[in-house]
Amino acid sequence: MGKTLQLLALAAAMTAASAASAQSAGSWLGTLGINKITPKVDSGDVSAPALPHTKADVEADTKPRFTVAYMYTDNFSTELDLGLPYKHDLIGAGAIEGSGKVGSSEVLPPTIFAQYRFLPPASTVRPYVGLGLTYAYFQKERGSAQLTALLNTGGPGSSFKLDNKVAPSVQLGGTVRINQRWFADATVIKTFLKTKVHFSTGQVQDVRLDPLAVSVSVGYQF
Repeated sequence: MGKTLQLLALAAAMTAASAASAQSAGSWLGTLGINKITPKVDSGDVSAPALPHTKADVEADTKPRFTVAYMYTDNFSTELDLGLPYKHDLIGAGAIEGSGKVGSSEVLPPTIFAQYRFLPPASTVRPYVGLGLTYAYFQKERGSAQLTALLNTGGPGSSFKLDNKVAPSVQLGGTVRINQRWFADATVIKTFLKTKVHFSTGQVQDVRLDPLAVSVSVGYQF
């Protein structure tokens, strides 16, 4: 009888340890991985004086991504996405397509999500969805010689500034449990971002960036 009670107590302790290591209420989740941001650009025209239908496209960039999440319940969590600034090249489009690089800019896009995680906490695979806000902070904008040739021929170098913006983001992802603490994570994030470009020569341009971010990470549960 004593051995039976000992075995039951051991089984209960093992069950409690397993539950504590699941993605359950009170858990902290941290991930580190690689994230590729690809803007899906819908460019307006540069205002006059400029060649009609002067537009821009924006190239993708890949950087490390770090997140930290807290499980308020077994299914509801919040997540903060951080990382290094992304550097994007701006390419001529529309009437100036083929003209090459007209500038570059860095952007730091911290994002906070409210998430719902499906299935029980100890499930091997847990899909999740998120709704959040991104703050797009633009910095180190630099115009190229090509930009000067287009907007200020023969004059001093042209520069530009992008407006910082708050934008909504939606998220679809999933985790795969590796062991009691470690897991793999993959997520796709779509941000609905529109900003305005202000050129040193006086012109302006509305640009819808709407970036799509795809990342894979390794995570650890605390």
